[in-house]
Amino acid sequence: MTTVAEPAEDLSVLTGLTEITRFAGVGTAVSETSYSQSELLELLDVEDPKIRSVFLNSAIDRRFLTLPPEGPGGGRVAEPQGDLLDKHKKIAVDMGCRALEACLKSAGATLSDLRHLCCVTSTGFLTPGLSALIIRELGIDPHCSRSDIVGMGCNAGLNALNVVSGWSAAHPGELGVVLCSEACSAAYALDGTMRTAVVNSLFGDGSAALAVISGDGRVPGPRVLKFASYIITDAVDAMRYDWDRDQDRFSFFLDPQIPYVVGAHAEIVIDRLLSGTGLRRSDIGHWLVHSGGKKVVDAVVVNLGLSRYDVRHTTGVLRDYGNLSSGSFLFSYERLVDEDVARPGEYGVLMTMGPGSTIEMALVQW
Repeated sequence: MTTVAEPAEDLSVLTGLTEITRFAGVGTAVSETSYSQSELLELLDVEDPKIRSVFLNSAIDRRFLTLPPEGPGGGRVAEPQGDLLDKHKKIAVDMGCRALEACLKSAGATLSDLRHLCCVTSTGFLTPGLSALIIRELGIDPHCSRSDIVGMGCNAGLNALNVVSGWSAAHPGELGVVLCSEACSAAYALDGTMRTAVVNSLFGDGSAALAVISGDGRVPGPRVLKFASYIITDAVDAMRYDWDRDQDRFSFFLDPQIPYVVGAHAEIVIDRLLSGTGLRRSDIGHWLVHSGGKKVVDAVVVNLGLSRYDVRHTTGVLRDYGNLSSGSFLFSYERLVDEDVARPGEYGVLMTMGPGSTIEMALVQW
C-alpha cells in the first residue's frame, strides 16, 4: 500500500529558506467609472449577436474602465497609440498610488517605512518606469530601491513576488512592496473584430499592492514557502500583445483554445510545487487563482479537482471587476483577508497565468 509522507513541521527546511518572507498588508484601487456589460454594449454600439453573446456570457457583471471620448456622431472614437500611452501613465500612476497607500495602511506602515518598490504593468510602456513616477508622486524617500517588471502579462504578479521575496530575505526587517497597476483601458481597440471583442469583453482597470517583510514572526500574514513556474513553449504565441500593422497600434490576442491549454498543464505545475513537501492537493485550504476568464477558471477547476467554494474569490473578482491582469490574484487575497477564515498552519496556493503561455504558482502557509 502506498503511503503519503506527512508534511514537515517547518517547510522552510525543505525549501531551503533561511529568512521567511511574510505578507504584511494588501491594498487595491480601481479607476473612476464602472460599467455593466450591457451598458458597454450600448456605449460601444455593438450590434453583432455573436459579439454581444461574448460580453453577456462572460460571468462578468461590471468593470472599471476609462472609455474613449465621444466622436462628432456620438459614438466612441478609437484612440491613437500615443493617447493610449498617455492614458496608461495617468491611470496606472493614480491607481498605483492609491493602492500603495491602502496597502501600507493595512500593514500598519507609512511611506517612510518603504525600502523596496517593485512595479508590474503590461498595459503600457514607460521610461522611467512606474516605480520612479510613483516615488516622485508620493514623495517617497528617493533612496528607496526599486524594480519594474514590464510586459510579462497576467502572470507577472507572482514573478514580482518571487523577486521581492528574494530581496526581502536579503534585507530582514525591511519592508518591500509588490505593486501591480494595470490600466487595461489603455490596451483597448475598436475595430469590430471578434479578436478585439474577446479582449474588450474581459479586461478592467485595477491596481493591487502587497507588502512583504522577513525576519519578523509577529507579522500575522502567510509566509512564502516555495515557487513553481512553467512555460508552455508550444503555445508561446497563443496569448500576446504586439503591434497590429492594420490598426497602427498595439493589440492583444487570445487564442480560443488557451483556457484548455492552461487547464491541461496546471497539474504539472501543482505537482512540482508540492513535490518534496509531503503535501497533497487536499491539504491546501485556500486557492487564489487569477481571474483570467470564465473558461480559464472552469478549466483549472476541472483539471485540479477544485470546488466552486475553492475559487469563490476568483469568480467574485471576475464578476465585480473583470480580468485585472497581473493584480487579479491580490484582489482575491484581499477578499480572503477580509473573510478572516485562514487559520495558523493552513496552506494556500497562489496561481497566475499569462502570455508565454505561462503558469506561475506559490505555496504559502499561515
